[in-house]
Amino acid sequence: MNSAIELSAQGFLVCMPLGPDTLEGILTVPASAQGLVIFASSGESSQYSPKNRYLAKHFQKAGLATLLFDLLTPTEAEYDQLTEDFRYNITLLSQRLIAVTRWIKEYPAAQKLKAGYFGSGSASAAALLAAAELPEMVGAIVSKSGRPNLTGAALQRVKAPTLLLVGSADTGGFELNRQAFSKLETIKDLEIIPETVSNPEETFVLEKVAWLAGRWFQRYLIEEQEH
Repeated sequence: MNSAIELSAQGFLVCMPLGPDTLEGILTVPASAQGLVIFASSGESSQYSPKNRYLAKHFQKAGLATLLFDLLTPTEAEYDQLTEDFRYNITLLSQRLIAVTRWIKEYPAAQKLKAGYFGSGSASAAALLAAAELPEMVGAIVSKSGRPNLTGAALQRVKAPTLLLVGSADTGGFELNRQAFSKLETIKDLEIIPETVSNPEETFVLEKVAWLAGRWFQRYLIEEQEH
């Protein structure tokens, strides 16, 4: 059953059933939306993250609907802060993302919108794994500061055009992304975002992420559908 509480003219608080649990998310569908970006997040990078909300607003202005939610329940997220047991359970996270994707594609306002994933951290691996299982539903992927190497052999089954974004200060992450990039057998790109070691979260870094990711989603969720 689809249930939602209207937050504004364009935004809804949606409750997505997941077995005995329920995940809450914020679905925003601008009047001009022609695609849907589903945020794959867990723990600190949730629907309440200022960074994710900033990115979501940028995508909305680019003609994209957004779904912000956390792949973990509040109890799981609290436990994960102490143990990190859930954030690296890629199978669990991908299964939940698959379930959410199927659920939101039945939601009236999102049924006709081609979906893409925006993932960060370990959740980016879950996004890639979910996309490998849903090739007909997922039209684009953007991974920011992700760990696509955790996807394993499923990387070679990903069909959706994939953009990997890595900060220049993340030298270890760059090598992991470079290795994963070589294994992807789809349309792909690897972008290095200039950042300072002392402050990798500077505003211009987020602006660059927003622009690159927004352009990628526009290209493969909107423009490709028009041809």
